[in-house]
Amino acid sequence: MHRLISGLIMYRHIEDNNILSKAYSIFEKFDAGEYEKNSLIFDVNEFVNAILDISTTYGFKENLWHNYLTYLIVTNENPFSITCERKGIQEGSVNKLVKHDFKIFKQLFDYDFSAIQKALDTDCFDVLCNYISIEKNSMQYNKNVSEKVVNLSRLIEKAADENEIFDVVTSFYEKFGVGMFGLNKAFRITQGSDGSAKIIPITNIEHVGLDTIIGYESQKSKLVENTKAFVMGRQANNTLLYGDSGTGKSTAIKAILNEFYDDGLRIIEIYKHQFKELSNIISQIKSRNYKFIIYMDDLSFEEFEIEYKYLKAVIEGGLEIKPSNVLIYATSNRRHLIKETWSDRSDGASDDMHRNETMAEKMSLVNRFGVLISFIRPDKKAFNEIVLGIARRYPQITLSDEELIMEANKWELSHAGMSGRCATQFVTHLLSTIS
Repeated sequence: MHRLISGLIMYRHIEDNNILSKAYSIFEKFDAGEYEKNSLIFDVNEFVNAILDISTTYGFKENLWHNYLTYLIVTNENPFSITCERKGIQEGSVNKLVKHDFKIFKQLFDYDFSAIQKALDTDCFDVLCNYISIEKNSMQYNKNVSEKVVNLSRLIEKAADENEIFDVVTSFYEKFGVGMFGLNKAFRITQGSDGSAKIIPITNIEHVGLDTIIGYESQKSKLVENTKAFVMGRQANNTLLYGDSGTGKSTAIKAILNEFYDDGLRIIEIYKHQFKELSNIISQIKSRNYKFIIYMDDLSFEEFEIEYKYLKAVIEGGLEIKPSNVLIYATSNRRHLIKETWSDRSDGASDDMHRNETMAEKMSLVNRFGVLISFIRPDKKAFNEIVLGIARRYPQITLSDEELIMEANKWELSHAGMSGRCATQFVTHLLSTIS
C-alpha cells in the first residue's frame, strides 16, 4: 500500500494527512517484513482509533476505510478539483494525471487486508470495512457531510475502473464543489496559528424552514425574493433585518440558508471585533463557485466603537469592488445601528459644531443596506396564533385552543412580552411538564 500512496500526483499532498501517514507507515513496514509484531499491532490500533474518531465526527458507516478515502477525495482542493467546481470537466492533459491517481484510489479501495490481519492475528480491518454504526442524534454530527460522503463512497465502490471513478467524482465536484465549502452550509471565523483569519465550518446547523416562523409573510417574501435573485446570479442588495428581539430575525437567516443551500448558498458568520478581517475573508471566497452571505447577528455599535468603518468600506466606499458572489446580511434590534445621543438631534447649541455631519456619519452605515426588513412584536391576536401554531406541532400537547391561549397570556406577562421567542419558550415549558 505504501507504494500506492507515494505514487499519487495530483492528489499527492494528501500523503501529509496524519491518518494516511499512519497507514503508509504500517504497510511500508509490513510489505518490507521489517517489523516487531507487538509494535506493529500498536500502530494498527492507533490507525483504527483515528479512523473511528473521524468516522464518529462525521457519522460515517458501513465501510469506514472507503468513507475515509472518499472524504480525502472530496476535501482535497487542488487545481483540478477547484476547476471542476467552477467550470465543470475541461478537456486537457491533466485528466490523464487525475485518472492515474484514481487508478491508485481504486487499488486502495480494493486493498486486501487479510494478509496483515492473519500475520497480526487481528480482525480489526474486517470491523472497519463492515461497520455497523450506532444511530446518533443528527445534532451530534454533520449529517449533510455524512450523507454526501457515504453516498459517493458507494458509487466509487461500484466503479469498475479509474474512468468510472473519474466520472462519479467529477460529477460530485460539479454538483457540490470541493473542500469545506462543498460539504458544509455555514462557517465562522477563527484565528489561525499564524494570526490570520481562518474560515472553519460550523458542523451543527439547526434545520429550520421559513414555515417555522408563523406570520411575517411579507417579511419572509421580501427576504426570499432578494436571496433568490442573488443565488440566480441577478443583482441583489445587502439586507438588514431589524426590529424587536425574539421576532424571528435570526431564524429567518437560518431558514433562508436551508432554503437555498442546494442552489450554492453558504453563510459565514462574523462578529464585529472581526470586521477588520473582512477584506481578507472576502479574498478567500471571491473566486469560489458559491454564493456567500456574510452574516452579522445582533449588529449594533456604541458611540466609541469604530469597527463599523471597516464594514462601510467593504459594503461600499473602498477601492476594491465587493465580489458579485458576496452579500452582507445583518440582524439588529436597532434600525440605525449606531447609537445616537440627544445632542445628535438637538436643535440647540451643542459641543458638536457639525451636528449634521455627525448624523450623516451615523446614518451612512444603514444606508448601505439596500433592503430593510422590519420585524415588530406581534399584537395579542398574532401572538395567540403563533402560540397555537407552535403548540399544534406537538400532538402530546392536548390542551384546547382556549386553554393554550389563556396559559400563554399568563406566561408572557411574567416573561419577555409577546414575541415568537416567548411563544416558543411557553410551548417548551408545556412539553417539559408532560411525562
